[in-house]
Order: sequence, then structure tokens, then C-alpha cells
Amino acid sequence: MIPKIVSIKAKKNYVLDVKFEDGLNVLYDLKEDIEQLPGYSDLRNISGLFENVQLDESGTCVFWNDYIDLSSDMIYEYGKPRKD
Repeated sequence: MIPKIVSIKAKKNYVLDVKFEDGLNVLYDLKEDIEQLPGYSDLRNISGLFENVQLDESGTCVFWNDYIDLSSDMIYEYGKPRKD
């Protein structure tokens, strides 16, 4: 089953704060993705782009534009659980 995201917030230093339908809340660090994945460098190079993260209607993908996106299962698997 693909995990569904219920909320997402862009934080400082290219970190996403993501809450899933099952209650899991993770922090996902995109710094490595920005360094290694083609096109992701725009998140650093285009002012304000990272902060404009959006959630698709299905809740299974976050995106910034037509070519930069990230699936919910990647965030679920590789995000670090929040400790509040």
C-alpha cells in the first residue's frame, strides 16, 4: 500500500516536515537529492521554489514544478521520524 501524506511543510535547510495518514511524522532532508539528482539543483538555485512544495490530489506525491517531484513511499522509507 502506498502511504498517503496528509500535510507537508518546507523547513530550513531543504528539509520537509511530512505527516502521513497513519500518524507517522518524518523529516526528509533533500540536500543529498539536490546534489545528486538532475534538475533538483533548481530547488537551491531558484529563489522560493523549495518553499512552494505542493501535495498532489492523491496524497502520494509532493512536487515543485513539472519535473521535480518526490513520491510518498520514498519519504516514508527514508525520512527520519520526528521526536517531539
